[in-house]
Amino acid sequence: MCNRFKQSKRAGEVAEHFQAWDEIEDTPRYNVAPTDKILVVRQQSGKRRIGSMRWGLIPKFATAIGKSHLIARSEDITRTPAFRDLVKSNRCLIPADAFYEWQAMGGIRQPYAFELKSKDLFAIAGLFDTWQGPTQTVESCVILTIEPNSLVADIHDRMPVIVQKRDYDLWLNSEDVKAALQVLKPFDENLMKRYPVSRDLNNPKNDNPQSAAEITLEPQIQGTLFE
Repeated sequence: MCNRFKQSKRAGEVAEHFQAWDEIEDTPRYNVAPTDKILVVRQQSGKRRIGSMRWGLIPKFATAIGKSHLIARSEDITRTPAFRDLVKSNRCLIPADAFYEWQAMGGIRQPYAFELKSKDLFAIAGLFDTWQGPTQTVESCVILTIEPNSLVADIHDRMPVIVQKRDYDLWLNSEDVKAALQVLKPFDENLMKRYPVSRDLNNPKNDNPQSAAEITLEPQIQGTLFE
């Protein structure tokens, strides 16, 4: 499902990677959770801009801030009312350096981190919208998912869409929607790695490097997961 991920790179590194106008504070996050404020890259006035948005898209036609969209199936976005207009003009990239999924066996929920072998930043495809209420304006976004590659498939049936760096402009700028949609595909598993992290990560309040660090599974847990 991808309901947690990591945005732990320094602000300058994020700005340099995306060649973007920097409006962000240097606040590394190791356990980003739904409804948190997250970093988002979008195109504005001909330049890439990094800002913050609420994770959990509130459609502009919503009458109130209620249930929001955390993820969206990329195969459905051109048909779903909340997303079909956003695909034309409100595409964005969400910086990340890992995302998490959980392996469930018995009573154990073991989190795994998925990252690039290079440990570089990557970009998750997203859409954003602006909701205007009586007393506040909320910018929010949704993460797009796709069928998993072989590295993710035995843990979950979906993964976030990771956009190749060469396709950043195509996703952010292209007026040809059909061409932009071509970037929505599973990322090459050969460029990725996964590893177990502490089950402290299960609690979104544990937002620290220790919870996100690679661990060695205890023998009894490893046996439970893979027997």
